[in-house]
Amino acid sequence: MADGLAAIDWHAPWLQPWRALGEPVAQQVLAGRAQPETLNAQADRFGLTVPRFVPQAALPPGQAYEGFIFAQDQCPTREGLHDFFNGLAWLQFPHTKRRLNQLHVEQIAHTGIAPVRGPARDGLTVFDENAALLHAPDALWQALLDKDWQRVFVTLRPVWAEVQLVLFGHALLEKLVQPRKPITAHVYRTHAADNSLSALDDWLAAELTAERLASKPFAHLPVLGVPAWWSDNQNPDYYQDVAVFRLPRTAAPRPGN
Repeated sequence: MADGLAAIDWHAPWLQPWRALGEPVAQQVLAGRAQPETLNAQADRFGLTVPRFVPQAALPPGQAYEGFIFAQDQCPTREGLHDFFNGLAWLQFPHTKRRLNQLHVEQIAHTGIAPVRGPARDGLTVFDENAALLHAPDALWQALLDKDWQRVFVTLRPVWAEVQLVLFGHALLEKLVQPRKPITAHVYRTHAADNSLSALDDWLAAELTAERLASKPFAHLPVLGVPAWWSDNQNPDYYQDVAVFRLPRTAAPRPGN
């Protein structure tokens, strides 16, 4: 299961905010140390107040995962990429992850465990698994909402120098270990007081509510379209692939498509 960690390219642009924290953990797991134990050691090293990471077997049968974390202050953790990145998210964004866990537990208490998640838990899950955090000028954000890909990536390409984009979702980070053009993030716009990750964590923890996430306040972003994140996108034709850079439902097809 540790083999997946060996495939991580820590030089990938989207992993730069995660590298200092995550690469030492990956190296220790690859050397044979258990993933929960290694994550705990990293939390202790930086004095982080996060749940203790425990093997998945610590989760009792029938016990809700989120409820167990909330009640026991322990995070069941499997070996492998998915829970590796989830563990890193706890270390990088401890207040936000606490807030998400609290909101999940509140929603479970309100609606119970149902076969189909309600809009609030659905929004919480989307954020936790697949969110990217974007601080950007209004023009770029509006173009992203409009799925005006020519404006987002070509006309406004110089504006990306002013952008802070941090991938948050652990499933999103897992997928990008094997980069593919269609991988798409759910983008949440941020307005933190400064651009440090700790300030962003504090801001998100105060900002997120079940009602807000139930409204699906996301834009869609094919991650490998981000300038300087993938060499192929230097050619403007890269963005003509409508299977990836999808038009708004009300838009007419591009000529020739």
